[in-house]
Amino acid sequence: MPTNQSSLPILLVDDDQQALALLQSILQHEGFEEIRTFADGRDVQRFLENNAAAVVVLDLMMPSIPGITLLKDICVRRPGTQVIVVTAEQQIDTAIECMKLGAVDYLTKPIVVKRFLANIRRALELYQLNEEIDSLKNIPGDDAVATARLLPSIITQNGDMLSLIQYVGIVANSFQPILINGETGVGKELFAQAIHTLSKRSGQFVSVNVAGLDDTLFSDTLFGHKKGSFTGAFSDRDGLLRKASGGTLFLDEIGDLSELSQIKLLRLLQENEYYPLGADVALQNTARLVVATNKSLKQQMAEGKFRKDLYYRLCSHQVAIPPLRRRLDDIPLLLNHFIAEAARTVGKSGLTYRKELIDFLQTYDFPGNIRELQAMVLDVVTRTVTTKIHVSAFKELISREKGADAEYSGQASEVEFNKIVFERFPTLKQAEHELIKRALELARNNQGLAAQMLGITRQALNNRLRRNKDA
Repeated sequence: MPTNQSSLPILLVDDDQQALALLQSILQHEGFEEIRTFADGRDVQRFLENNAAAVVVLDLMMPSIPGITLLKDICVRRPGTQVIVVTAEQQIDTAIECMKLGAVDYLTKPIVVKRFLANIRRALELYQLNEEIDSLKNIPGDDAVATARLLPSIITQNGDMLSLIQYVGIVANSFQPILINGETGVGKELFAQAIHTLSKRSGQFVSVNVAGLDDTLFSDTLFGHKKGSFTGAFSDRDGLLRKASGGTLFLDEIGDLSELSQIKLLRLLQENEYYPLGADVALQNTARLVVATNKSLKQQMAEGKFRKDLYYRLCSHQVAIPPLRRRLDDIPLLLNHFIAEAARTVGKSGLTYRKELIDFLQTYDFPGNIRELQAMVLDVVTRTVTTKIHVSAFKELISREKGADAEYSGQASEVEFNKIVFERFPTLKQAEHELIKRALELARNNQGLAAQMLGITRQALNNRLRRNKDA
């Protein structure tokens, strides 16, 4: 019996009885036991009213109910069920649309047995992983903290981050690719390394930034080449897939891949094999792929810059890392860590700071995220001549970042200030009252910081607060 066999059945749906019998025979030969066949989509609907299924292999050309209609019905009725659609070679666009609607994969006729079995195993694995992910809400928070302790490189106490680490702990053992998304500086490679660590895979973690690689260099970097395959190829060269064999290959900036490179990556994911340049014998891939981008791949698809079929192959498991401005409760931990790190680097010790510094940093939106905070701390610690770290040093850095003549105003993001809502157009007095109130909330009642955010002196803020109190 296959190791990823489910107690729930695999449903085969096709109005061609010979095709049904062939696919059932293939699955039975591979040890799959729970198989149900259907020649009519209406029978599938009746079955799913009272029964669950792990996987449905669905021919789109059904006479009684169009396959795409049946797909939508399955996704609503049994959202955990993994659907593989079967279509003609010339209907690839329809198959990709089905993946957008919820299908996990597609097959084209005539069906290739190797790919059929690979898709079945992948779908069963995804079904089981989704079951585990759904059970996350029943896992005590202490378990999430315990998982986080296994990853000392990820410093957090934020609830959203702990949930993300918990999710990563579940999908880490999957062989399916993982897509990591997040702004520049949030720690995408750290999460990729965490996935590798939690997976306990025996091979290496290998990282490469694919931005700027043309198609030939991309192919040579990943797949390697044979001697004489091009001018200058004086000997065989293993690619990074071979180097990461049994481990994890991390492809950063995946959104910048060229069209030809995207096609080659898609084939690698579909076939799980590749050809070194100049080779005529395929090599089996045993490296798990983790990819990352700071771009919106959905927007890239809409603009025709990223292949839809590749996106849907990559997005089975997604890790969206929140920016630092959405995890302000982590700033004290990160600040302490980076101060200690910088102190070791420059040979200083006993550095201290006042709580005012944390209050100040929590009012800044950190467009460069954790990487920006780390760089700031290193700069300040290097220039500090006493054991006391002053908030003024960070104010100077941020002012410089915003412009040589710009005095830091501590502005929160537009989203934060959009939380101020008026029932009708406010008077100047009402607007002033709400802005002062919001600034004090963001500054945690630190009037000095609030005054800077409002662009006034502390004395002016005190005068306004006194007037509002007396009014």
